[in-house]
Amino acid sequence: MSEANAEAVAELDRPIGQKARRPKGAGGQANRVKQRLTSRGATIAAIVIAAVWTIPTFGLLVSSFRPADDIAKTGWWTIFTNPAFTLENYGDVLFTSGASSTNLGAYFVNSLVIAIPATLFPIAIATMAAYAFAWIKFRGSGAIFVLIFALQIVPLQMALIPLLQIFAQVLGISGTFPAVWIAHTIFGLPLCIFLLHNFIAEIPAEVIEAAKVDGASNTQVFLRIILPLATPAIASIAIFQFLWVWNDLLVALVFSGGTVDVAPLTQRLAELVGNFGRNQERLPAAAFISLIIPLIVFFSLQRYFVRGLLAGSTKG
Repeated sequence: MSEANAEAVAELDRPIGQKARRPKGAGGQANRVKQRLTSRGATIAAIVIAAVWTIPTFGLLVSSFRPADDIAKTGWWTIFTNPAFTLENYGDVLFTSGASSTNLGAYFVNSLVIAIPATLFPIAIATMAAYAFAWIKFRGSGAIFVLIFALQIVPLQMALIPLLQIFAQVLGISGTFPAVWIAHTIFGLPLCIFLLHNFIAEIPAEVIEAAKVDGASNTQVFLRIILPLATPAIASIAIFQFLWVWNDLLVALVFSGGTVDVAPLTQRLAELVGNFGRNQERLPAAAFISLIIPLIVFFSLQRYFVRGLLAGSTKG
């Protein structure tokens, strides 16, 4: 009797509810990694890192509710001895318009109009490209993939002026939303393709071969097999891409033209203080308003994010 048949017979003879014995050494590496990540030292390190990140954020939140005079004269920690809070900062940021302060509603909408397409476009293109590189064999696919991967080391700043010239002189879309969308899509594609390719390439070949034997085309395989299985990876990359676009200032400054109709929230935050640090009390409130959408995106896709990080970490 072959080894495979012996294992099958043993599985049938095993009493119901009893777990099958794993081969000696199986999962040993995973157990060692788990022990290291759950050790006392790892827990202490996680607490320290959380504190380092949380304390400044908490201070920013407290400052957003403090009066302007208190912000200018004392630190946020003085609220424990001299508490004073106001909603005036949020009122100025949300409802006041002027040279040094303007209603953030229009810029908030602009950021949404920029971030959503600039996340969907590169993800859609990268998913199709990753599938092609992983499972469709064509001449030069390896060289093209290496070239795309190498584009990640090209500094972003090197492409700003050439792209701006193309948008302004050839396409005539400088200072419009399509210009910002195309720029973000170009800059985000190399990393998205690389990460999605690594995930899609790990899908068992038997699944794809079985679908093709049943007569499925590449389009059907992509839509019915690849996309459902790659959902955690796509969601994880979408979070990173959305946050990068939402918090971007450089690309917005270059390709939006600085106009109110196209400028995102980050550009207005940079201009909000005014000359010589005036109106600095409005920055904490504006910063927390800008955090609302990223927090919603992250927590709504958190379960996919965790699954995407763990995908491929274990085998079998």
